[in-house]
Amino acid sequence: MVKLELEKLGLHPTSIELGEITIQENCIEDKKEELIKNLELIGLEVLDDKRSQTIEKIKTIILELVHHSEAVLKVNLSNHISSQLNQNYHYLSNLFTEANGITIEHYFIAQKIERAKELLIYDELSLSEIADQLNYSSVAHLSKQFKKVTGLTATDFKKLKIKLREPIENL
Repeated sequence: MVKLELEKLGLHPTSIELGEITIQENCIEDKKEELIKNLELIGLEVLDDKRSQTIEKIKTIILELVHHSEAVLKVNLSNHISSQLNQNYHYLSNLFTEANGITIEHYFIAQKIERAKELLIYDELSLSEIADQLNYSSVAHLSKQFKKVTGLTATDFKKLKIKLREPIENL
């Protein structure tokens, strides 16, 4: 969709990645407002300042790591983000917290819990396997964070999910 919108304006994308577009043209100031308007109509937001772009890149790195990586999450988060963006982690952490009101670590934990919820819903892995996949030191550690974030134990969440799947007349 993004490529189509760019081409409608006579722009030629060389690369379209999640959160970043590279185009052949050097100056697009005359088409920039129209492009922004067209992209907003299809539900996309253009981040024009470096700070917003950096924050979105941090979120993308975490989302990729937690939700789209097949590897077990055994990376040092601060080193990973810092090396991916080639910037000082302390600066990135302050920037992220200032913009979002939560730390990178809390955002990471929230995403891990979302992933745990998905895996619980799929019902293919045990809680122990989920804890291992998400690089928790123990099931107890996962359970404690799960309860802190969701207000439910993982077992209660699973029971609630099963109950919600029952036909309405059985409830």
